[in-house]
Amino acid sequence: MKALSVIIAMYLVVLGSTWASGQTARGNPKEGQAVYEKNCLRCHGNKLDGKGPESQDLIVRPASLRSLITQSKSDWELLVAISNGVLFSPMHSFRGKLTDQQMLDVLSYIRAVSPPDVVS
Repeated sequence: MKALSVIIAMYLVVLGSTWASGQTARGNPKEGQAVYEKNCLRCHGNKLDGKGPESQDLIVRPASLRSLITQSKSDWELLVAISNGVLFSPMHSFRGKLTDQQMLDVLSYIRAVSPPDVVS
């Protein structure tokens, strides 16, 4: 019985540490800026607020990458959205268009330059 408790405890430590390490984007924000400017800026805008030059032509507005909703998402959730797109929105898939490293880079850029909006 004690051996089972030790195994469960070890499993929980490994699972928890894997999740925590998965929360840290391992990209290059400087490289991510170039990727963002080429692929994301026209919808998400210079300020990452969802008000890019093409956003007014869209029925569903692009997400503000500064919003608390977006900022509260895990890196994994944001990478899934970048890679696979978002259903019923103009956010299309970048899988096959960007490398995994480029997606990590743009995520690092987003995290580095977009402090969440604060409602006063």
